[in-house]
Amino acid sequence: MKTTLNFNDALIRKAKARASERGETLTALIERAIRDELHDAPKSTPYRFKWKTVGGRTKAGVDLNSRESLLDVMEGAGDRD
Repeated sequence: MKTTLNFNDALIRKAKARASERGETLTALIERAIRDELHDAPKSTPYRFKWKTVGGRTKAGVDLNSRESLLDVMEGAGDRD
C-alpha cells in the first residue's frame, strides 16, 4: 500500500543513515519500527533457556533417598548435632 507521510527532515536523515548502516531500505526500517510499536514483530529466533550447572557434592551424612534426612538438613537440624 502506498501512502504519503510528512516527517521531520532531521528524523528522516537519521532513519536513512540507520537503514543504510543495516543494509536495508528506508521502507523496511519504517515497517519494522511500526511492527515493533504494535508488538507484531516477527520472532527471529525463539528464546532458549540455558541451564547452568555447578559442580558440588552432597553434604556429609545426607541420604538423598531419605526424605527425613533432606528435611533435617533444610531445616538446620543436621547442624545441631
